Amino acid sequence: MSQHFYLHPDNPQHRLIREAVKLLKSGGVMVYPTDSCYAIGCMIGNKEGMERIRAIRGVDDKHLFTLICRDLSEISRFALVDNKQYRMLKSVTPGGYTFILEATKEVPRRLQHPKRSTIGLRVPEHAVVAMLLAELDEPILSMTLQLPGDEYPLNDPEDILERLGNRINVMLDSGFCGIESTTVVDLTGAAPELIRAGTGDVRRLGFE
Repeated sequence: MSQHFYLHPDNPQHRLIREAVKLLKSGGVMVYPTDSCYAIGCMIGNKEGMERIRAIRGVDDKHLFTLICRDLSEISRFALVDNKQYRMLKSVTPGGYTFILEATKEVPRRLQHPKRSTIGLRVPEHAVVAMLLAELDEPILSMTLQLPGDEYPLNDPEDILERLGNRINVMLDSGFCGIESTTVVDLTGAAPELIRAGTGDVRRLGFE
């Protein structure tokens, strides 16, 4: 049975975060809250965890993961960011945005877009995620927790545990979460391209 940790959304218990990180480092798959909706993730090098997440989500290897990062300096380790892009990212992070950027050599090929060598990255505004990333000291490889056939991501912790059971190793429970995914912006072209409008206010990025 998976571990179920109740975490205060604003003041998470460090002891439980440390236990969750131990499970991640031992090859675990984790469900955790963000500022948009619940996500499912594992460590970057956990190939088996990636396949487990894809199986839970019902997606193939063409469905890309997102790197959940601690801050802009961590983003710049895994993505090529010029001055203009940096100013845009700085203006809206942390927050409900995912940015598609050119990947650096730090990103394994299996995580990049197969044709474009790009990667999706984001910095959530959530105390649990911030403490988790600080303890882990590297990004979390993640997808939105939306199961096959469902119209929306799962947002009820009890429902998540009932439906996933032994398919995950740890559930970080901070109560009900949102059901709207992040705003996705592609920064790899000549001008920013809005891929999906979501929790992040598109007007802050100059879109109508």
